[in-house]
Amino acid sequence: MSTKAPMLSFDEALSSLLAAARPVEASEELPTLEACGRVLAQDLKSALDVPPMDNTQMDGYAVRVADLGGASGARLRVGQRIAAGQVGQPLEPGTVARIFTGAAIPPGADAVVMQESVQADGDHVRVDHLPEPGEWIRRQGEDIARGGIILSAGTRITPQAAGLAASVGLASMRVHRRLRVACFFTGDELTMPGEALRPGGIYNSNRFVLHGLLKGLGCEVNDLGIVPDSLSATRDALRRAAASSDLILTSGGVSVGEEDHVKPAVEAEGELKLWQIAMKPGKPLAFGSVRRESGGNAFFVGLPGNPVSSFVTFLMMVRPFVLTLQGARDCLPTSFAMRADFNWPKPDRRREFLRASINAQGGLDLFSNQGSAVLTSTVRGEGLIDNPAGHAIAAGDAVRFIPFSALGA
Repeated sequence: MSTKAPMLSFDEALSSLLAAARPVEASEELPTLEACGRVLAQDLKSALDVPPMDNTQMDGYAVRVADLGGASGARLRVGQRIAAGQVGQPLEPGTVARIFTGAAIPPGADAVVMQESVQADGDHVRVDHLPEPGEWIRRQGEDIARGGIILSAGTRITPQAAGLAASVGLASMRVHRRLRVACFFTGDELTMPGEALRPGGIYNSNRFVLHGLLKGLGCEVNDLGIVPDSLSATRDALRRAAASSDLILTSGGVSVGEEDHVKPAVEAEGELKLWQIAMKPGKPLAFGSVRRESGGNAFFVGLPGNPVSSFVTFLMMVRPFVLTLQGARDCLPTSFAMRADFNWPKPDRRREFLRASINAQGGLDLFSNQGSAVLTSTVRGEGLIDNPAGHAIAAGDAVRFIPFSALGA
């Protein structure tokens, strides 16, 4: 009698996926304005200092501290006015310069006194505050030094990262090409919205969830739609998907029932390396590769068919794998210690990802129905509690919480 192979732990499975991932090699030069969501293929260096010159952080008066006589109340003449974008003249002894935020500090000045600490008196001012040398001055290069790396290869470009590149005059950047992902969905019961729902049928929500998640990661998606529950149809879909993709992603048909054809189809068209992960929801996850007729292989990941299982498994397993294939350096989400305002006395023997929301008291409330088909929990919940296998939770305990926002969902 054959013994059942033990399930891989979540960490073992994720480590195996990430160890197998190799970033796409091809890259392209993109305008900085179009680079958000893409992954840098090479370091970005600044060709200038930021700020490019000493400038003021405040509206006020540029002064020479020595002219103030070591005490507040000095009365000095206003010798010039310097707005942002203008270059002032050297500061004459015994004078101050009226200066506005962002304007260059004139030669000879070594501090700025904010306007609230100065009393105007005709063409003179009384300085009621004795500044320290350097006060309210942003020094040249204190943010970015010329030649310094501002963004490293493997950085996923956010809007603020694009702004940083633009701030040093970079009009374009080299990024990894988009990852090509083919996806299809198995199940004779699946029906598309807009079509009449047959007896025993269900609408295909996974297609919309996974398509949106892949697009959100910047992937080039080839959606092959719904594939009938047969071995020949599944094998044909795998061959078509492998021809032009880096990764094949499927949903459904990865269990071991008589109508689950993905596992034998992948084994016939390639290789299956992982099967059955000790996580809940999401146990039946498959990982392997499919041969291309032209040579080489496309990666394969098969997700479970239950909507929440598919969603959570994508976020926790597939998302970091996809980011690594894209060349991203940091692919794992940040979790936060938060207070549980609920009891979870009967944990599963698998690692659990519980849907929860943040309450007005700053704690976490558990969504009432943690079933793997309850898609409302992913909409009304605000994130996942990462609960170790066999770990009971009592109200007041600290738990690890991963917001959906940290997962791009």
